[in-house]
Amino acid sequence: MRAPEFWGNPRSRIADLLSPLAGLYSLAGRLHRGFVRPVRSPVPVICVGNVVAGGAGKTPTAIAVARFLKQRGRQPHLITRGYGGNLPGPVRVASHGAAAVGDEALLLAEVAPTWVARDRVAGANAAVAAGADVLVLDDGLQNPALVKDVSLLVVDGGYGFGNGRRIPAGPLRELPVEAGKRASAVVLVADDGGDVVRPDDLLWGPPVYVARLAPTSSIATLADQALVAFAGIGRPQKFFNTLVAAGCRVVGAYTFPDHHVYRDDEIMKLVEIAVSRQAKLVTTTKDAVRLPTDARRMLEVLAVELTFEHSDALAEILAPIFVGPATS
Repeated sequence: MRAPEFWGNPRSRIADLLSPLAGLYSLAGRLHRGFVRPVRSPVPVICVGNVVAGGAGKTPTAIAVARFLKQRGRQPHLITRGYGGNLPGPVRVASHGAAAVGDEALLLAEVAPTWVARDRVAGANAAVAAGADVLVLDDGLQNPALVKDVSLLVVDGGYGFGNGRRIPAGPLRELPVEAGKRASAVVLVADDGGDVVRPDDLLWGPPVYVARLAPTSSIATLADQALVAFAGIGRPQKFFNTLVAAGCRVVGAYTFPDHHVYRDDEIMKLVEIAVSRQAKLVTTTKDAVRLPTDARRMLEVLAVELTFEHSDALAEILAPIFVGPATS
C-alpha cells in the first residue's frame, strides 16, 4: 500500500475525522495483548519491530542481528509473517517466489534459515525442531504470542512517527512510548538527509543506538553515472537520496507502493525511459526479488546494509542472549 499523504500532516482534517476509529484500533490492540498469554520458546527470542505502518528498517536490522549471531557461533533462524505472500506457513523459505512468501522473506533467507509463519508459535516450534538455537522475529513487537528475551524498537529518523496519530488517522500501530515500555533498546536509523527524530527525542527509558543504512561496495560501479531509479518500498525517497549522496546522477525517479508486484509492461516502460535518457536502470534488493529473472538482467541492483554508530552496539543489546533467558 502507499501511505496516505495526510499521515504526515499533524493538522489534517481527515485525520481529525478518523480519530474515533483510531481510538478503537488502539483499544483493540491493547485488549489483544492483554488477553493473550505468551508462550516461552525453548530457545531465546529476539524481536525486531516498529510502531509505524510501513518500512522503518526492520528487515535490515533483523539481518544485522542474524549475521552478528552467526559470527558468534549461534544458529539463528528468522521468522516473518511473509507480508505480500500467500502462504500462511509455517514453511521454510527455499525455492519460493515473492508471490508465495513475500519479498522480505527472500532477503532474510539469503542470510539464515527463514520461516514464514502467521502463527508465530507454530513458526518457532518448526524452527527449533529444525535446529535453531535462537529465533529472530522480523516484525512482531505488537504480536504477544511469544515471550521475547530481547525486543528492538526500530525508528526511521528521517520519517519519525508521521503525524503522531494511530491507524487509520495516522501511521502509528501504537504510541511510541507504549512500545518503548516493552523494548530492550531503540535502534534509530538515522537519515543524513535530515532527521525529524533524534536520539534526544527518544529518551523514554530503553537505551538508544544510532545506526545507518549504507550502500555496499556495489555503489562504486554506479557513481558519476546517469541513473533512472525506481522503488516500491516504505520510503522510496530514501533510496533516491542514497544514490544522490553517493555521487550518482539520478535523471529519473519513479515510486510504487510498498511490496508492489511489477507488471511486465511497467518494467519495459522503465527500461525504455532509461534507454531514451542514456541511463542505467537501478532499483533496491527488495524490489529486485519481486521481478522476473529476465527483468533483473536489464537493471542494476543496489544493496544496503545496517551499520551501527558504535561497533559494540549489538554486543550490548544482545548481551541477555549470551548470559541467559529473560525471567518474564
